[in-house]
Amino acid sequence: MGPLNGFTVIELGGIGPAPMGGMILADMGAEVIRIERANGTDPKQMRDVSARGKKSVVLNLKQPEGVETLLRMIENADVLIDPYRPGVCEKLGLGPEVCLQRNPRLVFARMTGWGQEGPLAHAAGHDINYISLTGALFATGRRGEKPVPPLNLVGDMGGGGMLLVNGVLAALLETASSGKGQAIDVAMVDGAAQLMWMFHGFQAIGGWDASQRGANLLDGAAHFYDTYECADGQFISVGSIEPQFYALLKQLAELPEEEFGNQNDPALWPELTDKLAAVFKRKTQAQWCEIMEGTDVCFAPVLSFMDAPSHPANVARNTYIEVDGVTQPAPAPRFSRTPSTVSHGPHSLGQDTEATLAAMGFAESEIKQLLESGTLGR
Repeated sequence: MGPLNGFTVIELGGIGPAPMGGMILADMGAEVIRIERANGTDPKQMRDVSARGKKSVVLNLKQPEGVETLLRMIENADVLIDPYRPGVCEKLGLGPEVCLQRNPRLVFARMTGWGQEGPLAHAAGHDINYISLTGALFATGRRGEKPVPPLNLVGDMGGGGMLLVNGVLAALLETASSGKGQAIDVAMVDGAAQLMWMFHGFQAIGGWDASQRGANLLDGAAHFYDTYECADGQFISVGSIEPQFYALLKQLAELPEEEFGNQNDPALWPELTDKLAAVFKRKTQAQWCEIMEGTDVCFAPVLSFMDAPSHPANVARNTYIEVDGVTQPAPAPRFSRTPSTVSHGPHSLGQDTEATLAAMGFAESEIKQLLESGTLGR
């Protein structure tokens, strides 16, 4: 059983970072109950990886009976995940004050892009917008070219889903000692800003030029921290920052000392990048793996996410698993005594509605009445 066994999380249906956070909590052993609309997409049909380990309950929150049903469920929960824009839960009659009156120990986690307050709080947005306001997008890309979106990993997932889990776990720890719940304002723009912490420090000591893209140590400007094409059209990555790692790179790639001896002169980086590119073009990705993989060069082949599960290192660590025929990342992090697991794949829309309410103390007659009124769905 995972470390969160015994905790109950109610997740209001949403997209992106909130479901990701719920998935991680479910992997860790929490009972995660996802509240969905009757006309919503079916998680099982969509092969929604984020729905793994969760129960699916269809509940009409536009009906007073639906709101009351959810409040009764909240009385038995530890966490509520709210993925809506600020004020939506309040309009439904499900704001933090109401929910905490019903359950004073509840952790009410609110997942938004711009936060609960501020001039942009009620505006629509996506990952690309949130990372734009933090400098993360500006810093990503090649010099002289436009910024490149790093998928939706920085705002949605790292700055959103991971920050949500972090906040929930911290709040649960505090509740264990105080006996009181609280609301958490989780904003993707805040999370993306936190992910940029290192570069603020670099800028403060003159080690980074925030006005330039593709001109700094970790943004692809340095020849020893970049990706290179191989003879077969595949790519490899090197990150030989430390002097001893750079020395090994020179040795294994047979780089002449008279040309590559001055590692940290930015004025030489463009020229050395071109020269190193020519070297890596001489062999295939597999050949460079044979020479450098597993050494202190800080080297890896650049794999697609479809190829990654078959890499020997990932196979050895069981980094990926298959659930209902879908290859996906295994639960992380790894606990020595209470390991996380995936209890099951996505359930069909509303598959757990009646059983979940019965387990929470709803009488059979109440469930029947709620079904007949259209408050519940199967």
